[in-house]
Order: sequence, then C-alpha cells, then structure tokens
Amino acid sequence: MPINPFHQAGRFYKGNLHTHSTTSDGVLGAEEVCRRYRERGYDFICLSDHFLPAYKFPITDTRPFRTEGFTTILGAEVHVPDTDLGEKWHLLANGLPLDFEPTRPGETAPEIAARCAAAGAFVSMVHPAWNSLSLADASSITAAHAIEVYNHTSAVKTDRGDGTVLLDQLLSRGHRLNALACDDAHFEADDAFGAWVMVKALSRDPDALVAALKAGHYYSSTGAEIHDMRFEGDELVVACSPASGVYLQGKGSRAAQLLGRDITLARLPAHKMGKHGFMRVTVVNAHGQRAWSNPIWRDEH
Repeated sequence: MPINPFHQAGRFYKGNLHTHSTTSDGVLGAEEVCRRYRERGYDFICLSDHFLPAYKFPITDTRPFRTEGFTTILGAEVHVPDTDLGEKWHLLANGLPLDFEPTRPGETAPEIAARCAAAGAFVSMVHPAWNSLSLADASSITAAHAIEVYNHTSAVKTDRGDGTVLLDQLLSRGHRLNALACDDAHFEADDAFGAWVMVKALSRDPDALVAALKAGHYYSSTGAEIHDMRFEGDELVVACSPASGVYLQGKGSRAAQLLGRDITLARLPAHKMGKHGFMRVTVVNAHGQRAWSNPIWRDEH
C-alpha cells in the first residue's frame, strides 16, 4: 500500500483545501476566514478564491496570517468554458505560485489543469454532483490528482454534496485518482467546518503538505476517523473511531461491509474485490459522519 498514510513518517494535520473570501465571492475577509479556521483547531487552510477576470485573477496571499501552529497553502479555484452541459469548469489547485498566469484565451480544462499541475499544484475536480459533471468531462482531466467525494457547501445549499459515484466510475475505468472532502465555505450559510482532510506529513510546512497530498498521504472526513489500514493475508484490517458501518468498495458492484454498533476494528475480505483494479474504504458512524480512504490498487501492494 504505497499511499497508505498510516504507515508514513510524520503526524496528521487537519486542513480545509477549498474556501473563499471577499477576494472573490465569499462573505468574510481573508484574515477573518483564517482566524475562524485557526480557532476551530485546524492546522492549515487554503483560500481558493475564484481565479476569474471579474476578481482580477487572484491568488489570495494568506502568508501574513500564518502562525506558529497554523499555516496556509496558496491556491485558487480555476475556471474555463465549458462542460458537456455548458457549465463553467471548476478545478481546485492547491499550491499555486502567486505569479500564476491568468487563464489564456481558448484554454481548455485539460490544459489549465495540466498548467496548474506543472506549476506544482495539487489539482482536483470539485463538486461534481452540484454541476452534474459527466464521466466524459471528468475523464478528460488527466492531470488531476483527486476528485471531491464530498463538498459541504454543495450539500448544505443544493443537497448535491456527494461525488463518490463519479469517482468509482473513473476508478473502474482505470483512472488513478484520490478522494477529497472539502468545505467550499463562503460563509453566507452554515457551510464551514463540515469536511476536511487529515494529511500525514513530516511538518506543517506548506510545501510538505502539498507534497503529501500529491503522494496520497491523507484521508478525508466529515467527522469519522480512520486510525489504521493494513493487509493481513486476504483481509484488509481497518481500525477506526466507533462506527456503525465499515465498507470496502471495489469495481462495479463489488463491495463488502461490517455493520453493527461501535465498531472500532473491521476485517474485510479484500479478495472479494478481485485480483485487479481498486478498493477503497468508507467508515460511517451513528451520526452519519464519514471518513474516506484513498483507493488502494491491487498492483501496488
């Protein structure tokens, strides 16, 4: 399991990678957004304001708001026309330089995703259910590292927060993408502090966090916790916070589960996921809060 974060050196850092301020269409200023996340115990945040001409293509400089116990990653949510449905593309880029060049005339979604990745960013497709991103759309973005499996603002405002179906369709076709849960907070509703990533890194340094994200050394959560994952023979053993269900999902309809009350250790039949392809874990607690692992590929363990 090369991307198993639980067996990597370092410690876990809690952060939100998708957030907005008054630099684009958020309600609060950048300093206030950072203060609120810092006071809620987050280790880091990325203010990913909309990289659009209406806002003068901002990369919000949050470096002044870093403290000894709290850091910021620079980035943006970038946009180009158009998806299959005529919607504006939304791509999240965490770790962009401040001098990242504005969108170029005629630039396509695959092209700007590749340009963000080449600039050093961790690139994700975001809120795919909210804007009904198609499988063809998503398959075209070959430079992406991840796709949002949960977007809190989309859940709060449109009841379209889930992206797991599209992720699994992509994984089943061989696309190697990781899972991501984010707030996408604008603070115009109760849309903050609902989803985050737990990143295993050697330090809280922004470069170390981005490197760990790109390596897949993290899991995503809305409140449930994954403490460990390991193979023992044909079983995948998952240690977690008290859960009502621990699920193993694979290609197509392949799945296994342990259901009950206050489950903290699950032994799941990994061999049922087949000899090829992927498997991933979801932990659900009694309050409906979830944690998602990144996919495990059978040819990598």
